[in-house]
Amino acid sequence: MAGTMNVRLRVWRQKDARSPGGFVTYEVKNISPDMSFLEMLDTLNEELIGRGEEPIAFDHDCREGICGMCSLVINGQAHGPTGPGVTTCQLYMRHFRDGEEITVEPFRAKAFPIIRDLVVDRSALDRVVAAGGFISVNTGGAPDANAIPVSKEEADASMDAAACIGCGACVAACPNGSAMLFVGAQISKYLHLPQGRVERERRVVNMVRAMDEQGFGNCTNHRECEAVCPKNIPIKVIAEMNREFIRAKAKGYR
Repeated sequence: MAGTMNVRLRVWRQKDARSPGGFVTYEVKNISPDMSFLEMLDTLNEELIGRGEEPIAFDHDCREGICGMCSLVINGQAHGPTGPGVTTCQLYMRHFRDGEEITVEPFRAKAFPIIRDLVVDRSALDRVVAAGGFISVNTGGAPDANAIPVSKEEADASMDAAACIGCGACVAACPNGSAMLFVGAQISKYLHLPQGRVERERRVVNMVRAMDEQGFGNCTNHRECEAVCPKNIPIKVIAEMNREFIRAKAKGYR
């Protein structure tokens, strides 16, 4: 069919966390190059259901690059081979060659146990946020906040860090399974605003402790996290987190 393409998918299938998994090969034919990667998986699942087979389980929600649910490793790279700034749902089939074999896996990390097929449990990130990713002091209403001068540089640094969508690609890409880019982003988005500095010591100590308790590894400067981040979070947030942690420890926070 003119204007269409065919691909061969090697997809990781796994019934649950306790069952062994493995790759299964599927031929997906006559798909549009303008389909997103998730739409291509939808097409394959419709074919599987039509044949009475179990569809492939994968995570998705907004499909607009906002929610961070589309956590897939495609040809060995988190969110696919197009580089940083792109989520899986923003990856289009035109980025692949006609007839190409594509390997699709779940995010793999100790802290992200597989639930089924391509779906992993990323609630460890939620527990890290619950440990300190918030402001509990009284900051007043919107007029009060707007009355506090904040430089453009500080506001931009906060907003850049706040762009993190918590997808976990940084963890999946890191050879150590580190969540330090994610945690660093949570620290930095508060650090650069006066409302967030009141609890800065307690926040960083509690979040780093929770990060360790959830089984994430440490950063050894591979910078794979920065290379795959769909929101281009800079690795400098890790340095800011480390400085904040040392500062808090020096002030006696435990």
